[in-house]
Amino acid sequence: MNIYTDVFLKRSVSLGLVIGAWVCSLAILRGAESKAGPAWRQLPLITDGKVDASWVHVGWGGFVADDGALRTDCDPKGLGLLVYQKERFGNCQIRVVYKTKEAKSNSGVYVRIADGILEQANQPGAAFERDAAGKPSPESMEKMKASGERDEGAWFAVHRGYEVQIADGGDPLHRTGAIYSLAPSSALSKKRPDEWKTMLITLAGTRISVDLDGQRITSFDSASPDLPPRKQWHEPKREPKRPEAGYIGLQNHDPGDIVWFKEISVRPLPAGKGK
Repeated sequence: MNIYTDVFLKRSVSLGLVIGAWVCSLAILRGAESKAGPAWRQLPLITDGKVDASWVHVGWGGFVADDGALRTDCDPKGLGLLVYQKERFGNCQIRVVYKTKEAKSNSGVYVRIADGILEQANQPGAAFERDAAGKPSPESMEKMKASGERDEGAWFAVHRGYEVQIADGGDPLHRTGAIYSLAPSSALSKKRPDEWKTMLITLAGTRISVDLDGQRITSFDSASPDLPPRKQWHEPKREPKRPEAGYIGLQNHDPGDIVWFKEISVRPLPAGKGK
């Protein structure tokens, strides 16, 4: 074998390795794309520095635009809910990117809210009257309880939808990731409160599951005969049955409960997720 043949063979082998690596990389990329599932569709949050018109607020308080994200703007009179009014969502996945001012900061993502929520936009219901320390008066508390039982204002969503809780300070049935008072959260994020976290909510038939920063923390089936009983007035009624296709909403709670949302995205269920 002369020197020219040797050089030719070495170059051929090198070229073959490069082509092989490129084909392998392409196959890996295609595999990653197929595993990623359907594309995400991001819902508009802010337009011209204000909450996008696709959303309507129900109840007290509201949301404001803050550095590219929606931030809760709570009112001493009571809780509120920002509802995406353009469509209802059935079997799908919802991706929520959020952060909180403190671990105890209270908010939530509502899913499967029944028809009728949009009619509550101009009917906020009862209002708290608070003392200098922020504590509601006994009289206004009783009025709020009655208003809640009548499904008025944001309470419509409490009793005719499901809340995926945001608040790290509660017990497993009332903390981040829990289906509020119905299904417990098994873990909290290891990130600081002021770091962005990603919550993935999967709606499949009667089932709802929640993943937080890539970890499954909650599984709930509304058809289960073993749902925990309602113990407090502000917990959701176990009836009526919630629809499998409903509105979604973002909750603002009490003054001081500051939470930011920078992304709400949806996509169809990936293959196999509905089984």
